[in-house]
Amino acid sequence: MEDTKLTITKQLQSVKLKSGKSYSEIAEETGLTNVYVAQLLRRQAQLKPETAPKLRESLPGLTDDLLEEMMKAPFRSYDPNLIQEPTIYRLNEAVMHFGESVKEIINEEFGDGIMSAIDFFCSVDKVKGVDGKDRVVVTFDGKFLPHTEHKTEHMVSRLKRL
Repeated sequence: MEDTKLTITKQLQSVKLKSGKSYSEIAEETGLTNVYVAQLLRRQAQLKPETAPKLRESLPGLTDDLLEEMMKAPFRSYDPNLIQEPTIYRLNEAVMHFGESVKEIINEEFGDGIMSAIDFFCSVDKVKGVDGKDRVVVTFDGKFLPHTEHKTEHMVSRLKRL
């Protein structure tokens, strides 16, 4: 399975490279976020049928076979060695460093719960700082999921059958 994913990912990356377009340009043309486009081309997200024509228009090199493969539910995974890549290491470090504070603010603002990584949007943007230097803006936009009290009366599998 991983060999197939790797092969398809290489083909998808080749199509992107040949297009000469950035993830942000493809995102603009398809109405997707730049991170979601990258996820699609890395087989970490599923291409929806209604989006396929827009993606093909943006990346004409996509074959029917590649589009068909992209519409299958992907095997979402990552290489544990990715943490050694400096950008990924720093992202992880930032989440670990600021994580407790972010969690406390989420709980303070929303209550007891978590941010979904399923109903979730992510983007990367480039802005100029007040000093005129380039800055990276990573946006995590996830649905709030409250923790629920576990009452047996709400547990469908335990309801008495009539």
